[in-house]
Amino acid sequence: MQAEHLGSCLCGAVHFKVTGTFERFYLCHCAYCRKDTGSAHAANLFSSTATLEWLSGREQVNTFNLPRTRHLRCFCSVCGSALPFASPGMLVVPAGSLDTPSSIVPDAHVFMASRASWDRDLALAPGFDAFPS
Repeated sequence: MQAEHLGSCLCGAVHFKVTGTFERFYLCHCAYCRKDTGSAHAANLFSSTATLEWLSGREQVNTFNLPRTRHLRCFCSVCGSALPFASPGMLVVPAGSLDTPSSIVPDAHVFMASRASWDRDLALAPGFDAFPS
């Protein structure tokens, strides 16, 4: 039986289903991923065999391909949330877009030489269960 993963965008306009197994989970620190996430890294799941089905909101799905690069970003045109994209032989799913729980853990941090200057010892920063007052 194939694994099924459900996901959606932040505003709920787009819902999707991924059927299959993820082979890799990378946290990418390249400058492109930092720009398009606005964060320290992108968190993407990769599969060469899983399939993507848009359950609703397919008309809200947009794609941006950075010229002269392989960097591609799929997103909701309503809220801007990152969404999966499929190319021949590869499905890339932003880990944060999944709604179903998953036990998969990252395989590696990639492009560490490009990481942000402030991306050092982040585990040492204090943690809070909610926004601190």
